[in-house]
Amino acid sequence: MRVLVLLSGGVDSSTCLAMAVDRYGKDNVVALSASYGQKHTKELESARKIADYYQVELIEINLGKIFSFSNCSLLSHSDKEIPQGSYDEQLKNIDGEKLSTYVPFRNGLFLSTAASIALSKNCQVIYYGAHSDDSVGDAYPDCSPEFNEAMNRAIYLGSGKELKIEAPFVNMHKSDIVKKGLELNLPYELTWSCYEGGEYPCGKCGTCIDREKAFEINNSIDPLVKLRKGDK
Repeated sequence: MRVLVLLSGGVDSSTCLAMAVDRYGKDNVVALSASYGQKHTKELESARKIADYYQVELIEINLGKIFSFSNCSLLSHSDKEIPQGSYDEQLKNIDGEKLSTYVPFRNGLFLSTAASIALSKNCQVIYYGAHSDDSVGDAYPDCSPEFNEAMNRAIYLGSGKELKIEAPFVNMHKSDIVKKGLELNLPYELTWSCYEGGEYPCGKCGTCIDREKAFEINNSIDPLVKLRKGDK
């Protein structure tokens, strides 16, 4: 079995990669990292570090042009500020609208691109790190179980029934993902989740807050939080 893993360099995708290597061996794993016009390259740099750590092939693609029409706050051309506060707080203030950090159909595009590359690389499975926390309140609709099922069927049929999707965390919380990564001794200090591109995570954006909480639930401390606070 050969597996292609969508690797952003964050907690979820890096844990997916660690699981794939643990299950199938590094020689049967290919990582795919995508630039989509984001405001910083920290995640992409982390993806390279994680791929290098696990000694897997990394393919990098640029899909920025496709998202150039969006004003999502994560994109370099956007005039929107990246919001601070937890996702729960943000969802209460947008009255049913999508979060400003939602990149239009990003997972759909990533998975479609991954399918083409996976078939060319003789892979039978695509791993990606969508999880239940991201789909709460329809914040990121392309992370939901329903979306995953629909894309899995489309890719399975469109590939001549040769390729399928696995989203191992789609019904799990971020704390469950961190638990799995800790069990696999994943070097989380090499990952990056923050929406800002500073030297250290900002600790104020939704993804920073969720990440820090996930480690706390596991009676652990995010290694990047230690660095931000100057701890050894």
